[in-house]
Amino acid sequence: MSGNTNTGVLTLRLDMFLKVSRLIKRRSVAKDSCDGGKIKVGGSSAKAAREVKPGDMIDLKIGKRRVVVEVLEIPKGNVAKELAANLYRVVEETKIEEDLY
Repeated sequence: MSGNTNTGVLTLRLDMFLKVSRLIKRRSVAKDSCDGGKIKVGGSSAKAAREVKPGDMIDLKIGKRRVVVEVLEIPKGNVAKELAANLYRVVEETKIEEDLY
């Protein structure tokens, strides 16, 4: 499930991270959100296959909210619902009135 970069840091596809962390409930919705330009990593639009690692900042639009999270941990497998929020830290959360992306 997790990838491994040359530096030994675990990575994971963006769509999988969004699903496992329960920021987005289904992987297909996460993929569609990425393809629709509603998700950015490090300030740039990100495709679903982009690998994320601890320290990456993910900026996502969920309905009428904009949420910026920092990736804290990449899981090695499935994560219990109660522990999913430990994978990231919310940096900013705002209500939006207009389409940002």
